[in-house]
Order: sequence, then C-alpha cells, then structure tokens
Amino acid sequence: MSDTALPSRERSFWERGLDSAAAYGPFVTLALGAAFAFAVPNETPPLLIAGLVALAASWIWLAYPRRAPDRQGQLRLYYLGYMVLAAVLIGLHPFFFIFPVAAFFQAYLLKPAPVTFLAVLVASVVVNSLIVRDAPTTQNLWIFGVVVTIQTLAIGLGVIGGEKINELSEARRQAMAELERALEENEGLHAQLMIQAREAGVADERERIAREIHDTIAQGLVGVITQLEAAENVIGDRDALERHLQNAARLARDSLLEARRAVRGAIPLSLEGRTLPEAIGEVVERWSTVNEVAAEWSSTGQAVDLHPEIEVTLLRAVQESLANVAKHAEASRVGVTLSYMGDLVAVDVRDDGKGFAPATADHGYGLRAMRTRVEQLDGKLEVESAPGRGTAVCVTLPTAGAGDA
Repeated sequence: MSDTALPSRERSFWERGLDSAAAYGPFVTLALGAAFAFAVPNETPPLLIAGLVALAASWIWLAYPRRAPDRQGQLRLYYLGYMVLAAVLIGLHPFFFIFPVAAFFQAYLLKPAPVTFLAVLVASVVVNSLIVRDAPTTQNLWIFGVVVTIQTLAIGLGVIGGEKINELSEARRQAMAELERALEENEGLHAQLMIQAREAGVADERERIAREIHDTIAQGLVGVITQLEAAENVIGDRDALERHLQNAARLARDSLLEARRAVRGAIPLSLEGRTLPEAIGEVVERWSTVNEVAAEWSSTGQAVDLHPEIEVTLLRAVQESLANVAKHAEASRVGVTLSYMGDLVAVDVRDDGKGFAPATADHGYGLRAMRTRVEQLDGKLEVESAPGRGTAVCVTLPTAGAGDA
C-alpha cells in the first residue's frame, strides 16, 4: 500500500455553520442585548453601557483566534474575558443576559472534555445569574442550581457527543480512503496478472487467476463492504463501530496479501507454515468472528500428507462455501468437517439457513469454478439443499492424486 497521505477532509455545511456561529455569534447577541437595553433604559447611564458594549465588541474581535481556533491558551483567555464582560453588562442591565448565550456555541472549541464542561458551566452561571441577582432566596437558589446543573449536563454532553460522532465519522472516512487505495492497488495487480497470462498464452493460467481473484480479492471486498455497512448501523455504539472498522481493515489487508501471493503463484497465506486442519480451523474461526455466526469445526481420521494443489482446493472450497453462507443463507449455525478416509479426503460445510432448490438455482461463478477445480483433480462436489432446510456442500478428492499431480 502506498504511503500517500490521506486527503484533507472537506468540512460539512453544518460544521462550517457552527464555526461561523462560534466566531460571530457573540456580536449578534451583544447587539441584541444593547438594543433591548437602550429601548428599555434603567438607572445605568447610557454612556456607560455604550462604552462597555464597545469594549466587549473590541475584545471579541481582537482576542478570538479566528484563523487558528485550536490555540487553547488564547481561547481560554478570550473565553474568560468574554464571561467577565458578560457578567458586568448583566449587572448593569438585565437584558444583557442574551450576550453570553453565544458562548455555548464556542464551548466545543475548548479541550479537553473537562474544560469543555467547565466552559459550559461558567456560561450557564452567567446567563442564569438574574435568577438570584435581585432575590437570592432559598427557593431561587435551588432553582438556580437545578437550572445550571441541567443546562450544563445537557449542553456539555451534547457538545462532547457531537465531537465523538465527528471523530467516528472521520475514522470511517479514513477506512474508506484506505479501502479505495487497496482497490486501486488491486486493480493494478489484476492488470499485471492478465498481462502475464497473455504473454504466457496459457488459458489455464487465466482460469487460475480468475479463481484466485474470486477466492481472495472479491470475497475479501464483499466482507469489507459488509463490515462498513454494518458500521453505519451502529454509529452510536463506539465499541461496535470500532470492531466493524477493524474487521474491514483486516479483511482488506488480508485480501491484498493474498492477491500478491497469487501474483507469485505462492500457496495461500492460510496454509503457509500450517497443516491443512490448522488452516481450515483458522479460516472457520475468523469467519465466525467477523460474521457473528456460530461455527463448529472438526477433523476426523488419520491425517496424511497431501499435494499442495489438493490442500489449496479443499481450503478454497471451505472459503467459498462459507462466503456463500454469509451472503445468502441467513444461517445461525455452521458446521465444517474435514475427513481423512484412506484413499479419499473430504470436506463438508453445513448450515441451518434458508436453503434453496439446487435444480432451479442459478449457481454463481464461485461454485462453478470450485466444481471445475475439483473435477480437474478427479474429485466430486455435491450440493444438497432444500428451501427452509439449510445447505450442505461436500467436496471429495482422492489422496492418491497427490503423488500424480
């Protein structure tokens, strides 16, 4: 995979709107407070109010870091000055309670989360100070405390929750960007493989490539897409979202590794350094974890050494059968058995899904390619199914063909 940096994220309409509200909202609320104060004058001299309004507007304009709103030191100093000026103006005229309302739109800029909550708390205290300013009775103090507490929790949690959703959305965007890069690299690998096949002029090589692409890249990408679609449905559950994103990234990486091995004609990654029972067991366990379907795995008989092509064929049969279960069966349980029977070796994949009518079904490329590969080794593939009664796929190969292959 290339080391190209991820593209910069374009800010959404709502994010841009929130930034504008944070930067210019205080001017609007200050103007509204001043308008009401001058329309309904009290004992405070208008000239004093006008001077403080001008001071507040100057502070907002000069102290707020518009070009780099992530400067926490400057932001905290600005926010403190904003609250002090708002408290003074409210003390001069009650209509200025409108002025600090805009601070709620700026609290999301202050980090980390405890500072965010503190900023919301301070703004809530200033905004609601009128409740106890003129009549600090016990009842008013209780009302003030309840209002400030509820407002702080509601707005603070909303701000933090919105930030977390943005972070999860960014994580999903990065996963999609990595997937796109993997797809681009896979396209390059596919083109390279096809050029090699044409230069060799061997039809069997083209068929081998097609099978490998189906068994690795196509199945892997189907799994990636399934995991990303599942992630969209659990955007509010961070643990589930991260699990689906991690599954998608792992499937993409594994597919890319398998594709590279296919270019070199190497044995599948699952078989490297493992026996056939170990490889099939690992495939079944990983499939069960990713698809969240219970799967049972067993091996019977005395294991014997098999030709690599026979092992690859049996492994691919298991992978293709499990992929079909995930795509079509809607099963709750799957069973996989590898059986060594003297001159024969067989693998069975059974599920309790919705089944189908084999005589009328339109078998896809994967099943046809599997049958071709099995028959080339003098083996047999059988599919048993019925609507509502699950499906069983059995592949049987002669072990004697190992020495002849």
